[in-house]
Amino acid sequence: MRGTYNRREILAAASATAMVGQLATWRGRAEEPKTRTPRVDTHLHCFAGTESTEFPYHRRAPYRPELPASPEFLIRRMDDAGVDFAIVVHPEPYQDDHRYLEHCLRVGDGRLKGTILLFCDREGSLEQMPALCEKMDIIAVRVHAYAPDRLPPFGSPELRRLWKMADELGIAVQLHFEPKYAAGFEPLIREFKNTTVLIDHLGRPFQGLPKEHEVVVKWSRFPNTVMKLSSIPTRRSYPHRDIQPTIGRLVEAFGAERMMYGGGFSAEATGQSYRAAFETARSYLSHLPEHEQSLILGGTACRLFRFES
Repeated sequence: MRGTYNRREILAAASATAMVGQLATWRGRAEEPKTRTPRVDTHLHCFAGTESTEFPYHRRAPYRPELPASPEFLIRRMDDAGVDFAIVVHPEPYQDDHRYLEHCLRVGDGRLKGTILLFCDREGSLEQMPALCEKMDIIAVRVHAYAPDRLPPFGSPELRRLWKMADELGIAVQLHFEPKYAAGFEPLIREFKNTTVLIDHLGRPFQGLPKEHEVVVKWSRFPNTVMKLSSIPTRRSYPHRDIQPTIGRLVEAFGAERMMYGGGFSAEATGQSYRAAFETARSYLSHLPEHEQSLILGGTACRLFRFES
């Protein structure tokens, strides 16, 4: 039973207790060497694969990855690459069926947390949110605005209800969108100023006009927004532009305390390739002091999502 306390109140009390303990520990260990900042992958997907009968894809799945990328495989690759913790982003092939996410977090045994995917315009979907947050370690609910047939109902009471429920449960709202749809989210970012908003994939800067992405950059003025350095485009992909200036501008706008890295895991990942993905991300941050690089590669996520070493 949760009693009369909501998720936000419980987390706030736990945070205050932990901070007192940390201060006492730091004072007593002033002469001890500094510990390494944990590495956290804040954006990965797990799949059971097309042959799974226990965890089949949803009938509305927009795509169906053939190869499995299981949590057991993920943990092995994390160990190989020196990745301490990770966020399993519940992918669209499962829609709002979260049984596989629950399996993943159970296998992760404290090293994995998850995001959920619910649909505010689908009957019965939002009603799952409290129970999912009760039985799993959930950090966010994800919203897509990525194609004309995959848009939330902007300006509707239903979308506001999703945000309000997330606020009451103390979880973030995670946005994956093309820049041209960004303006539709801004009223809710403004209204729910105590709800963290995670912006996926740098706000997809190359999948819209510069003036459209500028809307996303200016979200840095809202203290509750956090930018994710994930799905980093390369010159090999259209429009064959250098992403470095965009990353530099976003770091300057949001600061290392409101940026986090995600990426490198897939069904074909090796320990070497996973580690290399983190080093590639670090190369885009080479102009920053080492402690700020470490924040983006893990420290910010540890603080926001309360991963414990």
